Formats: sequence, C-alpha cells, structure tokens
Amino acid sequence: MNVNKVMVIGAGQMGAGIAQVFAQSRFRVLLHDINEEALTKGIHSITKQLNRGVEKGKIDVQQKEHTLANLSTTTSLQDAKDCDLVVEAVVEDMGIKRRVFEQLDQYTPQHTILASNTSSLPITEIAAVTNRPEQVIGMHFMNPVPVMKLVEIIRGLATTDETYNTIEAITKTLNKTPVEVNDFPGFVSNRVLMPMINEAIYTVYEGVATPESVDEVMKLGMNHPMGPLTLADFIGLDTCLYIMEVLHEGFGDSKYRPCPLLRKYVKAGWLGRKTGRGFYVYHN
Repeated sequence: MNVNKVMVIGAGQMGAGIAQVFAQSRFRVLLHDINEEALTKGIHSITKQLNRGVEKGKIDVQQKEHTLANLSTTTSLQDAKDCDLVVEAVVEDMGIKRRVFEQLDQYTPQHTILASNTSSLPITEIAAVTNRPEQVIGMHFMNPVPVMKLVEIIRGLATTDETYNTIEAITKTLNKTPVEVNDFPGFVSNRVLMPMINEAIYTVYEGVATPESVDEVMKLGMNHPMGPLTLADFIGLDTCLYIMEVLHEGFGDSKYRPCPLLRKYVKAGWLGRKTGRGFYVYHN
C-alpha cells in the first residue's frame, strides 16, 4: 500500500515530533489539534527543532524549508478524508482515544490505516470501536521523537500482516528501527521501564537514598545515560502513574502497585519538568 498523506492527531510534544519526522521524510503531513493555539505551539516546536538541526549541521536550510512546506494544520478531523495513514498522539486516556478512532473510522477512506502512539493501552480495545480492526495498529514512538530510533509496532488481535508490513516499511523510511510487539499492557518498553522507575521511587519513599543518590547509582553503576528519577521527571510523573495503573490493572499483580509517593507528588501537582517541580526543581 502506498502512503502519501498522513494526519497526526495531537500537536503536543509527541505529536509535533511525529509530524516532524514524517515531514522530513517527504510525506505530506496534516497536523491536527482541537484549537489554533495548540497548533501554533506545535509548529513553533517543530521549527525550533529544525533550526537547532541547522545550527548543528545535521540538516541544511533547504531541508528545513522543505520539511515545513510538507506541513499543514487543521482543527477538523474530517480533513482526514484524503489521508492514507492517521497517527493518533492524544492524551493517554482510553475514552478519548476510542472517541477519536470512532470518528476517524467514519471520516477516512476504507484503505486508511489507523495507528495509535499509545505507550501502554491495548490496541485491540481501541480497534474494537472501528469497522476496520484489521487496519488498526500501535506505532509507539520514543521521546524525543526526532532523536530516538525505536518504534514499537504493536499488533492488535485482528491486525493483518499487510497492515503490519506497511507500517514496518514506513518506519524504516522514517530512519527509525521497528520492533514488533504483541498487545499486552505496557508492551515491552514501559513494562520494563516503569516498574524500574516505580522501584526507584520506592527507594526514596522508604528512605533508602535521596533522588540524587539513586540517579547516581544507576548512571555510574549501570551505565544509564539518565537516572530513573530524572527520567521520570522528564516523562511526567502523571504519565508514569497512569502507566503503572494500566500495568497494575492489566496484570492484577501487586508488583505493579504504584508507589504512594508517586501518587502524592501527582496529587500535589508536582509532575516533573513540565510543572517546574518533581523529584527535582526546574527553574526554566
């Protein structure tokens, strides 16, 4: 199947990054969000990333201009009517995602593949609200999207080989590395990563060590580029909590129980870098 035009739903950090890598790979990209302010911020973020790429010599000015020329914006999901692929990157909320996919199923042509960038929610459940579950698939990019090479490709129960092969080929066109994963809570990346972050939070909660000490142990002892608590702040503590809740509910195993300190920080509004405070304080 030929994919020429792509809609990316959600102009936040992930959605803007996904739109950028598609546009850089010469796809025509329609970036969607619910209002013009969000779209303006998304395009500003993409432009900032491209300018940084020019400054570092990774791309030239012409590549930057071609990328921006491949991008357009919309606040209407109905504009997906001529798209071959839609990648959804909205908030990690099953109710919201199901509503988006119900609408996309109505507005897009029969051949269109519907992909979700969900980091933990079941693709099979999302696909069930459409009349094309065989063309619904997970396409989980890593953050920051322009930098990270991995894309987890998640098959739902009904996802066909044709759909998978198309998305695998597109992922390679984006200069990313596709990895096939079956539909289980948290997939692979977050099923392994989030319990580690949660356990790191427990060590702080139980007074074993300070956040700084925990991060130093993991960086210097395990050769991690970033400590787990710094990473949690970067991801967003609300997102970490949500994924742990998905794992806990999905598997019913107490080992996935979110740490009470994580819940406490989220209730306090200490969500990490995006709010200026999490396990660390951020002044910018």
